[in-house]
Amino acid sequence: MVDDEEGIRNVLGIALMDLGHPVYTAAGYEDALSLFRRETPGIVLTDIKMPGRDGIDLLKTIKQESPDTEVIMITGHGELDLAIKSLKSAASDFITKPIQDNALEIALRRAEEKIALKRQLRAYTEGLEQLVEEKSRELIVSERMTAIGQTVAGLSHSIKNIAGGLKGGAFVLEKGIELADMAYLNRGWEMVKGNVDRITRLSMDLLNYAKTIELNYQMCDPNQPVIDIVSLLQGQAADKDIQIRTTLIPDPKPLEFDPEGIHQCLMNLVVNGMDACDAVVDSRTEKSINIDVTDLADWGVAYRVCDNGCGMKEDTQKRLFQGFFTTKGTRGTGIGFMMTRNIIEKHRGDIDVKTVEGVGTTVTLKIPDPALIDLS
Repeated sequence: MVDDEEGIRNVLGIALMDLGHPVYTAAGYEDALSLFRRETPGIVLTDIKMPGRDGIDLLKTIKQESPDTEVIMITGHGELDLAIKSLKSAASDFITKPIQDNALEIALRRAEEKIALKRQLRAYTEGLEQLVEEKSRELIVSERMTAIGQTVAGLSHSIKNIAGGLKGGAFVLEKGIELADMAYLNRGWEMVKGNVDRITRLSMDLLNYAKTIELNYQMCDPNQPVIDIVSLLQGQAADKDIQIRTTLIPDPKPLEFDPEGIHQCLMNLVVNGMDACDAVVDSRTEKSINIDVTDLADWGVAYRVCDNGCGMKEDTQKRLFQGFFTTKGTRGTGIGFMMTRNIIEKHRGDIDVKTVEGVGTTVTLKIPDPALIDLS
């Protein structure tokens, strides 16, 4: 509980303890942030107006470091604009001074309900991911023995990626529920529906497994696959304390390529990067994945996915594109990199991997523009 007035801290602290909550108090932004990082409470109450950096600054910092923490803002009369601004920055609720016990109790109960809902959603999505991983492990045995198995394993790898996308959709839905924001709810529902459509397409691929994969060229924004990937995986990355950053082409020109194929390639690389970051045990290092899109003038476009995860040994890098070879033990199918290379080769593009054990991995995909390069 954060307020620059000692009297309010004392009175409100007693009220909170009477409601059964252990209470930590701070007088301003710096003290509050230090206390928060040390004690990691699930709920934060903070005054909006404070000397120096105010409550909204504190709200934004806490939400950046711990999106699941619920922050309740304390406002004075005539500060409705600030209260609305705080809600747009993902505050859980706001209460006005002088604080009434029943208003405080209701705000706390709402925050606790949101925390419980997040736990339920996380348990559901983690259960789904675990189920997919279990089924994938069962399929790996058969795919290594038959040609059909290779296709099935590739599909199971895609299903795992789709599960990550569903998790991202659940995360956006959760935000919509938190903020009672129909825009978030609609966006999350569209993400879920989009991934259900992808499952349907995968089923059709299984029925047509013997056919050669053909590219579906379309005129598209080359930034869009990256935007879609980040939207799908941002929530999952946040749960793993991984920062995803992007550098996009400013004012991009439409490019002719297969957007679904490039989406699949980038999904494989980012999910692999998240797994590599998750394997790093040094908590002093910020885990990050950078996704850059570069306009290659008079040729095409390049996508670069760079993580600071565990990296790979030299002999592992040499075997990356061999069928059924995986860097993830029983958790992987060994199809991801092979599928990525196949899609990039069909685009007449190029793939480059640079990795250092203990430092990280950078994968660069280059695809030409058919309007500029003769692909015949």
